[in-house]
Parts: sequence; structure tokens; C-alpha cells
Amino acid sequence: MSRQTAESIIDVLARTEIPTLDITGGAPEMNPNFRWLVEQASHLGRRVIDRCNLTILMANGFKDLPEFLAEHQVEVVASLPCYLEENCDSQRGDGVFRQSIAALKRLNALGYGVQGSELKLSLVYNPVGASLPPQEDKLEAQYRSELKSRYDIVFSKLHTITNLPISRFLDELRQTGQYEEYMQKLIENFNPLTVAEVMCCSMVSVDWQGRLFDCDFNQMLDLELSPEVPRTIQDFNVELLSKRRIMTGRHCFGCTAGCGSSCQGAVLKNTSEVTT
Repeated sequence: MSRQTAESIIDVLARTEIPTLDITGGAPEMNPNFRWLVEQASHLGRRVIDRCNLTILMANGFKDLPEFLAEHQVEVVASLPCYLEENCDSQRGDGVFRQSIAALKRLNALGYGVQGSELKLSLVYNPVGASLPPQEDKLEAQYRSELKSRYDIVFSKLHTITNLPISRFLDELRQTGQYEEYMQKLIENFNPLTVAEVMCCSMVSVDWQGRLFDCDFNQMLDLELSPEVPRTIQDFNVELLSKRRIMTGRHCFGCTAGCGSSCQGAVLKNTSEVTT
């Protein structure tokens, strides 16, 4: 993302009441405009979220990032597929778990995730393979217990996110002959109560070129906004975009199955609302 596109994002925030800037990657912290973007959004009083892969906090040239994030009250959302080293490394690569634990300890030392602190630290769980995530509240309790007893680590919330059948996961499903089975599982677990709460109803995704999408998944699929609304950050019109028709596909069953799935975890936090 260029500085020009970053400036257009800040311009939109300055002239609207959009409350949240949610920055994701890859490793968004590596972009030379990342800190400027955070500073500007923070000065505007916006909630800023950094979707962090944790290992970047231990890399040369980025070891002061935890202090920078804390200074600007940035919420950290970090992927930790499991609290067991073997399971995490099998999904993310050798050595990732230990680096992640070291990064979490640094964040805790600054107050992130600590009870009573305003610095929020959320962890993200994705299932391994063709299955739906377990109930978020129960898994969160398990994560809390295990991370505290094993590593003396605390956090604010756990988000469970369903694996959508796109990109690398789609390739894996097809290679293992599980694609149709997984799609059928998503369809059978469709929950109509999730539809009004899915993330595309309240957000737009901006890609590195400044193009707009209904969500990050549509961005990955290059599924652009409906043609009757502005399609770039430079042409942003909050009134038109808030009334837009959402572009959908088969992958959308992933966000509407069971408890539902969004960038903030399960859509339905009350498990009594879940249908199967």
C-alpha cells in the first residue's frame, strides 16, 4: 500500500464517523506507512486494531513495536492456532510457537491482556482441517487455563474463525478430496440468525491498491463491489456504501455456519442460538 492510498484512508476517517480502522496483512507492520497510519487514526480518536502474526515483534528492526502499539492504544489481534507447541508449529512452521510465546510475554509486560488494563490482546483460533470451530466460550476458557498454567500468559478474548474454502485451504480440500464434504457441512450448519451480523454488513475492506471489497475474503477472490457503488477509497461515499448490495458466493456459507464467523470471532456469542 502506497502513502497516497494510506492518506486517502485517513481522509475518509476524518470526514466520516467510521469508528474502527482494522489493519491486516500478511505482516502489516512491515509496510513503511504502518506507523504513520496508526498515528493518524489514533489522533482522530479511532479504535485501531493490528492483526499481528506475533513473530514480527521479535524480528530485528521491529522489536520496539510493542511499545509503539501500547503508546497509541492499538488493539492487538494475534493468531495462535493452539496452546501446544507441536500442534502450532505443524500449522505455522518450526519455531513459530516459541517466538509467539516470547512476543505474548512482551505484550503482557506492557499491560496487554491484563485485567483492568485498556490494552486489549485477542487471540485467534482456526480449526485444523475440514471442521467447524468449537464453541468459542468453552475454548476460550481452555486457552486461558493452559496458557496461564504453562507460560503465565493472559489475554483479553479468544476469537474462533471458520476456515473458508478459498485460497490455500481450498487447494488443500481439493487435494485431499474433502471439498464437497466440507461445503456440505457448511451448508447443513447454515444458521439464519448469523446473516444480519456477518462482518460485510458493517465494514468494507480496502486492498493495497485502494480498491474496496465487501470483506477480506471477497478481496482474496477479487470479487469486487456491486457496480452501482464507489469501488475505490478515493471515491468513498459512506451513504451509498452503507446501502450496497453484498456480493456473495459459496464461500459465504463459512461465515453463516453454526455460531457464524467474522473478524471478531463467532457472530453469535450466545451458544443457545446455534442451530445444527
